[in-house]
Amino acid sequence: MPMDSIRLTQFSHGAGCGCKLSPAVLHEILSGVDRSEVFPDLIIGNDTKDDAAVVDLGDGTGIISTTDFFMPIVDDPRTFGRIAAANAISDIYAMGGTPLMAIAILGWPLGKIPESAASAVVDGGRSICSEAGIPLAGGHSIDSPEPIFGLAVTGRVPLKNLKANASAVEGDRLYLTKPLGVGMLTTAQKKGVVEKEDLDLAVQSMQQLNAIGAELSRIDGVHAMTDVTGFGLLGHLVEMCEGSGLQAQLDASAVSLLSGDRLRHYHSLGCVPGGSKRNWASYGHHVSAVEGFDRDVLCDPQTSGGLLISVCPDYTGEVEAILRQAHLPYQSIGGLVSAQGEDLVML
Repeated sequence: MPMDSIRLTQFSHGAGCGCKLSPAVLHEILSGVDRSEVFPDLIIGNDTKDDAAVVDLGDGTGIISTTDFFMPIVDDPRTFGRIAAANAISDIYAMGGTPLMAIAILGWPLGKIPESAASAVVDGGRSICSEAGIPLAGGHSIDSPEPIFGLAVTGRVPLKNLKANASAVEGDRLYLTKPLGVGMLTTAQKKGVVEKEDLDLAVQSMQQLNAIGAELSRIDGVHAMTDVTGFGLLGHLVEMCEGSGLQAQLDASAVSLLSGDRLRHYHSLGCVPGGSKRNWASYGHHVSAVEGFDRDVLCDPQTSGGLLISVCPDYTGEVEAILRQAHLPYQSIGGLVSAQGEDLVML
C-alpha cells in the first residue's frame, strides 16, 4: 500500500482526544479505585483531576509524570505522530514544568496497515520531541485492532512554579492560548465537507507546542493552568472551578475560534463530534443555560488544545504581553468569582 494512499482515520472508531472516556464514565471508573494509601512525597495525584502527577524530590523541585495516547485524528501517519506527541508533552507545560524525556506508546494493526506507516508515526513523534528539546528514549508496542500512538513523558518543575488546575483564586481573569474548533473541523473532514485551508488551521494548531506554559509559570500572578483537550473548554473549566471552589463567568464571544465564522457554517452542516454531546451530558448540569453553536463549540473536544490560565488582575498586562509576543490569543475570556448556587460556569 503506497504511503500517500493510507487513510489512518478509516481504521479507527474515534479520533484524537475525542476518544477519551466522558467525564461521567471516568468518574464512575475512578470511584471504585482504592485511594487509602498515603504517599507523602506525592504532591499531586488524581484527587484534583490534574494534568499530571508530581512527586517532590526534596530539593525544591518535583518530577512530573504523564501519559497520553489516542487513535488517528488525521490521515497522514507522520502528522498523526506529531499531533499525538505535542498533545502528550502539553501536560508537562500545563503544570509549569519543562519536559525531560519521552517514551513511545504504539499499537498497530499488523497486516492491515504497512509497518512503514507505523515508522512514519514514530518519526513524527520524534520530530516533536526534538522541537521540545527532549529525546524519544524508547517505548512499547503491541499488535492492536486500531492504530494507537502517544507518549509517556517525564518532566521537572521548580515547586515554586508548579501550577495545578485547582489553585485558581477569586478575582482571577481567564485566558485560553489556542482557538477552539478542532473537533468540528476534523468532523467536517470525515463528512467530506471541509475546506483545505480550514483543516490546515486545525492541523497546524494541534502540532503547536504549549511551551509558553513554562514561561508563564514563572509569573507569581499566574495561579492555575490546565490544558484543554477532550472534555472541551467547559469541561476543563468546570474541573478548575470544582477544585478551586469558585464559579467562572465566561464570555463566549471572547473565545477565539479556528476559521472564525466559517466554523458556524460547519456547525450548520451537522459537523458536531459525538464527544461534544457526551461532554455536555456529563457536566451540563454545572453550566448555566447555553445552546446551539455556543454550547457545541464550548464542549468541542480539543486535541492538543491550548492552555486555560487563571491570572491575578495585577498581572494580566504582563501575561497579555507575553501571549501577544508569541502570537497567541491574548484577550481575557472571563473571570472567577466566589461560588454561587449549583452552576460552576455562568455564560
